[in-house]
Amino acid sequence: MAQKPSIPKGTRDFSPVEVAKRNHIFNTVKKHFQTFGFQPIETPSFENSDTLMGKYGDEGDRLIFKILNSGDFISKVDDVTYSSKKSSSLTPKISEKALRYDLTVPFARYVVMHRNEIDLPFKRYQIQPVWRADRPQKGRFREFYQCDADVVGANSLMQEVEFVQLYDAVFTDLGLDGVTIKLNNRKILAGIAEVIGAKHLLVPFTVALDKLDKIGEEGVKKEMLERGISEAAIERAAPLFSLQGANLEQLAQLKLMLKDSDTGTKGVQELAFIISAIEKLGLKTASLTIDVTLARGLNYYTGAIMEVSAPAGVQMGSIGGGGRYDDLTGVFGLKDVSGVGISFGLDRIYLVLEELNLFPEAIDQSLQVLCVNFGENEAFEALKLVSTLRSEGCKADVYPTAAKMQKQMKYANNRKVPYVVLIGAKELEQEEFIVKNMSAGTQETYSLKRPQEFLDTL
Repeated sequence: MAQKPSIPKGTRDFSPVEVAKRNHIFNTVKKHFQTFGFQPIETPSFENSDTLMGKYGDEGDRLIFKILNSGDFISKVDDVTYSSKKSSSLTPKISEKALRYDLTVPFARYVVMHRNEIDLPFKRYQIQPVWRADRPQKGRFREFYQCDADVVGANSLMQEVEFVQLYDAVFTDLGLDGVTIKLNNRKILAGIAEVIGAKHLLVPFTVALDKLDKIGEEGVKKEMLERGISEAAIERAAPLFSLQGANLEQLAQLKLMLKDSDTGTKGVQELAFIISAIEKLGLKTASLTIDVTLARGLNYYTGAIMEVSAPAGVQMGSIGGGGRYDDLTGVFGLKDVSGVGISFGLDRIYLVLEELNLFPEAIDQSLQVLCVNFGENEAFEALKLVSTLRSEGCKADVYPTAAKMQKQMKYANNRKVPYVVLIGAKELEQEEFIVKNMSAGTQETYSLKRPQEFLDTL
């Protein structure tokens, strides 16, 4: 007996309806990427390991899927390394490539390799799948799509302002009103680490802080202790967890808290610029708020960082995020090229739209017109009609066999076809066709010589 097939954990098959809904999100995001002046690129699904490793911090590196070398890769491993059974020693010997973890690092590699072909500032968007060896759970998969937009070669904070507007435009268009765009700055986090005496532990500090929404305040404090941050330093950082008030009030508190840190003060100034600009420009449906506990645990962020949360009442992690990286291309030999970018979490956005019933009603309508098959002669005339309808952009088809009427109508109902065309022997003789409106239960007769009259009703 054949074994029942399966797919790897954290991956999914998508039905026609699900693909239609995903494409609705893709198309909406892509439309706004283009209206904001971004250009599309694509990069390979896998990169050289040294391109990816070391760019995401220890936690990110653990989640990178490695690809085994082809051929008899084990024979090339020396006995000492093999017998040590240490993956950190063995992996470089048997794997030189890895599936991409995100689209940002491959984009930095792209900029460096094609720097003589692009004009700076370069605004690019990219919609492709990425892979992470994460523990699958609701809204978190091992294979998923990212929808990224980045600008490199521009230091202006107006880019951050534009990305806030882009988030607002996309989510408004999707009907997802009431999202919250949370804003912070890595310079503020660096300044806090400095004033609490943990400057040398900035990465452990931000990695732990980034888990606040998952493990809570006490969990974060415990992890900070485990990562070598002293109790005294954690106590001095306590105001972080209770910072409240409007954006301007929080900025005032941060300014006072970071007055002895030049780096932290600069971060406060950058936040103030973005918030002031957005207050002047206004947002359609989103809200912008400071969240000083937002860390986004990726090592390459250096300035403003942002994250989007779903409307109140929806239990979901972030549905978008990004930030400023001042020298990501530097690791590939191209210094002083600043960049900033954001990403849309397609799969989580899908789940939120599904939960709130925000997908358009007719989104899964893959067929507008189905012609019933009454036999060879009738089907041939139906195919001529269908060809005319298709040439005008109408999604039309002929049932392939002269099956029982009941079976053909059931097929039409299952496909949610709004119009069924009947061309029987009588209609063929009179050069007519009958259109049955499936939802209203009515029908109209049209001339086969003037199909445009039917098309005009669609």
